Amino acid sequence: MTLPKQLEESTILTQRQLGDCVYLATFSAPEIAKLAKPGQFIQVRIQHGDVMLRRPFGVAAVDRDHQTITMIYRKIGHGTRILSEMLPGEEVNILGPLGHGFRTDVKHPLLIGGGVGLAPLLFYAAALKGKVDVIMGGRNEDEMFWVNLFRPYVKNVYVTTDDGSMGTKGFPTTILPQILEKEDYDSIAVCGPEIMMRGVAKIAKEHHVPCEVSLEKRMGCGLGACLSCAIDTTDGKRKKVCKDGPVFPAEEVFA
Repeated sequence: MTLPKQLEESTILTQRQLGDCVYLATFSAPEIAKLAKPGQFIQVRIQHGDVMLRRPFGVAAVDRDHQTITMIYRKIGHGTRILSEMLPGEEVNILGPLGHGFRTDVKHPLLIGGGVGLAPLLFYAAALKGKVDVIMGGRNEDEMFWVNLFRPYVKNVYVTTDDGSMGTKGFPTTILPQILEKEDYDSIAVCGPEIMMRGVAKIAKEHHVPCEVSLEKRMGCGLGACLSCAIDTTDGKRKKVCKDGPVFPAEEVFA
């Protein structure tokens, strides 16, 4: 099924730095804000400089009343560096919302994210406000600004850091088994490094909890035409992350 999408000239309304190389940007995008669902993404074209291709970003928040969308991104290359230097009032061109998102017909999901993989999960948490718990992982306490972003929407926040400076020392998979033993979740949604998502999917399967994963791949078009994001699935078929995903049932992409 082809989902509706829009192409909008969008004004940057706010741009602020959250942490080391991590930025939050809010845009005016009335039609995309009206249509976007948790787990979908947008393709942003920066309309100055020498940036040729659009960049994909997960939707971190939507304000339908004010007709805005928000994304949280990490400055990692030429395109995101230019984006991070843009000011309120400047314009970008946004295509979206794109792809398939998370299931929302659930009663008590557990969200698990690492780094900027937490961004699309924030939109999901807001959509299911009060029903969700979240496990978040990061390198150290300085990266845990996410706690304040999620706190208004979730019941419980569990934190892991690589160095043990906040929460439990380790990774989300370190504490996941004991959390699943004490709580009755009907789904798990995970986004972050692939090695973490594979670990979560394995533990979820062992505990008989349905798991969805949000994949991240380089994309040229975001519409399924260029095939740059094609992946092999466990049933031997080829699928496109941009069009068939980015959210997949874990068993469909991880053996």
